[in-house]
Amino acid sequence: MKKLLFFILVLGFCLSGYSKDSRMSNLDYVDAWKQIAVQQMIDFKIPASITLAQGILESGSGNSMLAKKGNNHFGIKCHGWEGEKIYFDDDTKGECFRVYDNAELSYVDHSEFLTGKSRYNRLFDLKLTDYKGWAKGLKEAGYATNQKYPHLLIEIIERLDLFELDKLGVPSVERKLQPIAEKSVSLTRTISVHKNKVKYVVAKNGDTYYKISKEVGLSLWQLYKYNDFSSKKEVLKEGDVIYIQPKKIRAKERKAKFTVSKYNISLKDISQREAIKLKRLLRKNDGFNSSEELPIGTEVRLR
Repeated sequence: MKKLLFFILVLGFCLSGYSKDSRMSNLDYVDAWKQIAVQQMIDFKIPASITLAQGILESGSGNSMLAKKGNNHFGIKCHGWEGEKIYFDDDTKGECFRVYDNAELSYVDHSEFLTGKSRYNRLFDLKLTDYKGWAKGLKEAGYATNQKYPHLLIEIIERLDLFELDKLGVPSVERKLQPIAEKSVSLTRTISVHKNKVKYVVAKNGDTYYKISKEVGLSLWQLYKYNDFSSKKEVLKEGDVIYIQPKKIRAKERKAKFTVSKYNISLKDISQREAIKLKRLLRKNDGFNSSEELPIGTEVRLR
């Protein structure tokens, strides 16, 4: 009995030590997420150094309870969130935070959060390498209440040399901003450009998201996110439009509308047809859910 008790005590001590040692360091966090941060920089024009520094600061390098239980690395609160939620004490007691299926999606949502709020617009006029301007601009735009927030971000970026990552995005972003031909051909399939300036491919018979992701060089989660599908949808129908870039937040034309003229059309279908983010259509068109069939004659606001 004494030997058993001793073994249990030793095991508990070892497990306790392992838990302590298993905490991610700043460098561990950067190694784990730098590739995702660089991809977000290419897709959304947000410096990778800023994204990683915010992740380190907001999530305690991935060790916070919110990061572990909710895969939320940026402390993004609910604010109209329709997914799973978790409640923690933050500025006030019992505040609502978003829960993600995986932490990568929190990175995407962070990018969409910044690009979707007009108060951050002027940040995108800064150079990708101007991490100091971004750090100060985030505070001025109201991202954080801590007066030292810019200093904290800059300190992390310079201590870990994260500014070196920003250099990787400059050539890629410049290429993306150049005029795109209406059609181009990859080694395996045709890539087209929607009138709303979003690249897409058309599914062939027997296609899957995984197959397309390999052919166009994107992660599987990116295709799911770009096309407003969950990871449960894998098999596609021939002729389905699959976007390989983030959809826009609105139509180009002012006062653009879509009038429903046939049955079996939902906001989700219109989102895919018009290359507009589904959650944006939901905000602009109160009273409908994403998959609900819209009555004929319904006018859907696209901007």
